[in-house]
Amino acid sequence: MSSDRDAQVICVTGAGTGIGRAISHALARSGARVAVADLDPTAAETVAAEIEAAGRQATAFEIDVTDRASVARCLSEVVGRHGRIDAWCNNAGVSTMAPFLDLTDEDWEHNMGVNARGTFVCSQAAVRQMLAQPRPPGDGPRGRIVNIASMAGKRGNAPFLAHYVASKFAVVGLTQAMAGELASARITVNAVCPGYVRTGMQAREVQWEARLRGVDAERVVDDYVRDTPLGRLQTPEDVAGVVAFLCSPAADFLTGEAINVNGGAFMD
Repeated sequence: MSSDRDAQVICVTGAGTGIGRAISHALARSGARVAVADLDPTAAETVAAEIEAAGRQATAFEIDVTDRASVARCLSEVVGRHGRIDAWCNNAGVSTMAPFLDLTDEDWEHNMGVNARGTFVCSQAAVRQMLAQPRPPGDGPRGRIVNIASMAGKRGNAPFLAHYVASKFAVVGLTQAMAGELASARITVNAVCPGYVRTGMQAREVQWEARLRGVDAERVVDDYVRDTPLGRLQTPEDVAGVVAFLCSPAADFLTGEAINVNGGAFMD
């Protein structure tokens, strides 16, 4: 990228930890100006400071992806600082675990609210901003949306995760529907479907699953690895590299895809 002015402006939600943190770092290394957005402003500030310390560009923003006013405020602040938005990565996500018959309305609403509705609300806001901006020259995209879905958005046999599975299937379906509608506006929409990613969220899930199955945590992790043909847990960086690709010119003619990045744990 030839100058700071020409550098892409990319917002990443849920960017204060885990996969979002890795995505933010990868995008910054690619030359983007990264808006590090998180419900926890301190976590966002920490990641932005890490990126700045490495000589790249990042700014922290607070966002609640389930709250339209918060999303609008965050987007307005990003555009006010950088002048536009070129790509938006919907990474913010949550999970809980319970047998299907024990799931509560609160479990359902929490998972669907952040994972599915949050992706919808943020995407609407970002796309409206992209359409309001001057059309860029050339045949490249006018904007890009990248949604972090999950292997669970394609493979329903995930014990104790019926509500999470439903939310991530929704993200994959929304990705395809948006891609079809927005193609004529030159806005690409793609999803990434990770598998067993070693994060703080996974560490919590391991403990929950161990308790629900009546086994120890080491057994759960071993089962995750055995389910992955490449033979290891996934890292956040494995996901981040694919997101950086989707935000690059190499992916200009790619839209409506839900890319498996799971070490072969699910293939379609």
